[in-house]
Amino acid sequence: MCGIVSFFNKHQAPAQLETIKAMTDVILHRGPDDDGFHVEDNIALGFRRLSIIDVAGGHQPLFNETKDIWIIGNGEVYNYKELQTWLKELGHVFQTDSDIETILHLYEEVGFDAPKKLRGMFGFTIYDSRKRLIFGARDHFGIKPLYYTETANSIAVASEIKSLLELPGVPRAVNQQGFYHYLTFQYVPDPETMYEGIYRIPPGHFFIIQDDKMTLEQYWDVHFEPDESKPFSYFVEGTRSILLDSVDKHRISEVSRGAFLSSGVDSSSIVGMLRKFEPVKTFSIGSDIPGYSELDYARRTAEYLGTEHHEVTMNAERYLQELPRLIWHQDEPVADPSAILLYFVAEMASEHVTVVLSGEGADEFFGGYNIYREPHSLRMFKHMPDWMKSSMRGVAEHLPDSMKGKNFLIRGSKTVEERFFGNAMIFSEEIKEKVVMENIKHAAHYESPLAITQKIYQQVQDYDDVTKMQYLDIHTWLRGNILMKADKMTMANSLELRVPFIDPKVFEFAATIPTKYKIAEGTTKHVLREAMKDFLPPEIKSRPKLGFPVPTRHWLKNEFYKWAKELIFEAKVDHLINKAYVLYMLDEHKEGHGDYSRKIWTILIFMLWHQIFMEQKYSFQPYVSPAVQIRKQNSASSIAK
Repeated sequence: MCGIVSFFNKHQAPAQLETIKAMTDVILHRGPDDDGFHVEDNIALGFRRLSIIDVAGGHQPLFNETKDIWIIGNGEVYNYKELQTWLKELGHVFQTDSDIETILHLYEEVGFDAPKKLRGMFGFTIYDSRKRLIFGARDHFGIKPLYYTETANSIAVASEIKSLLELPGVPRAVNQQGFYHYLTFQYVPDPETMYEGIYRIPPGHFFIIQDDKMTLEQYWDVHFEPDESKPFSYFVEGTRSILLDSVDKHRISEVSRGAFLSSGVDSSSIVGMLRKFEPVKTFSIGSDIPGYSELDYARRTAEYLGTEHHEVTMNAERYLQELPRLIWHQDEPVADPSAILLYFVAEMASEHVTVVLSGEGADEFFGGYNIYREPHSLRMFKHMPDWMKSSMRGVAEHLPDSMKGKNFLIRGSKTVEERFFGNAMIFSEEIKEKVVMENIKHAAHYESPLAITQKIYQQVQDYDDVTKMQYLDIHTWLRGNILMKADKMTMANSLELRVPFIDPKVFEFAATIPTKYKIAEGTTKHVLREAMKDFLPPEIKSRPKLGFPVPTRHWLKNEFYKWAKELIFEAKVDHLINKAYVLYMLDEHKEGHGDYSRKIWTILIFMLWHQIFMEQKYSFQPYVSPAVQIRKQNSASSIAK
């Protein structure tokens, strides 16, 4: 797990070591153990290392036998041993036992097809001096981040946006289209970012920089192929088998490991399976507000599974104190309050381990979100003619908001493409009209959120509604929210997070499970629950999806109210946001006239991000967290003994 930066001067001017070093230094937290550089003509590669595999010999950049191909990489390749054996049989000579060097020799053998053969999480860059090109790729699902930008003089690729902002000629400007979409999704969907001119390399894509141009090409995509011919037991047994294999593969490392543990099925399953292979340290977080903590459940699960358990309790003061620095770590505004809790549990874990396993991805792959039950509850509308549903919607929209069943009738009269935008829909288009300032909300380049989702839905017209929802979430919510916060908040603590559910082999099997076995028995991810029941306490097996509960609803009425009001007044976003309406929502929320917490939080996080990156009101220096320093000291002491 590391941080990488690549630079290409389009005018063939020599690359400057000072530039690539500045771009690399700012992501010190991604790799506190080592750095490395390669500068050749108009090309420069920069690297920060968190040592996990081949600790002694895995320094980067790495090069081939003739030193005309160089590589830097972030992430882990779990099938590198098998690939390494095959490549050695073909005559390739390895300098190290590093998984990243395996990618280099794989590129020599199969060229641009190399990413297709990798099982893992990765973002890498290869410089091929023979062909005068830069080639790189991002993993299948987007577990590891990779961004790029182009100026008049250069093209650059990096693990974090803050590295690109160190490049001369990169402006600090808000992407207004990205801002519009953020208000809907609580993050900016791929490939845009909140920065004008900075983009994500989409998951499952590789890039080539050659002849002063950068091109992107897709090498892999998600395909569901449900197999209706197999019995339920087949999918239960297959799920258990493929997940045990994945957890085993994700144990590869030369450093200490642990696992996050919440109160739900996903993380508990990972811990239960990991416990079959080795002793486990587990880490949990809760809140000091009653009703917003599940530490009791996590504690009982840890006791049941026999782990060495650690936990931390979060309060409003600490949360607010650290919030600006953690938004800096995120690079972009992501209005998921649980992202910040993830930082604090990662901070605690980083005192004890360097690698942590977690349960992200189970819901998207196995059908776990409660909203996936909606198509079943709305099945009565399926056979109604369109004119009847249209008339019903027209009547329902004029009913009082307080009338029971109004929303049910409206949602039932819409297709899944019309009603489902993913797991977060913060502001409707009607409310956006009140939030966004008049001078920009009718800008010519504005597009509705349907422009994002319809392009995705068009790929899966033959799928059933639940599978369509899964497909959309994998292409939006998973990569834009879940994996973004997982990477940024753990790497802020120099902690490598691994996600065994999000594995190509796991998805390949999960994609064959029919919907009737995913949403069944009045619950979600039915196959997964049955497959994992022998690893879990009985009370956890049937628990509903909860996530990290964060008491922002309570805090915005109390501890956060004054801070929120000051931020609204101070942030220089008057050209973007109607502050009067935001203040109205805040006061209505405080007085208990409505729950506006998610909407308010979305605006506040954007304002704070704007202060940090656009106004540059805050200044944060690269650093290694105290917890990581403690871990490194403990490791050094162990070696000395």
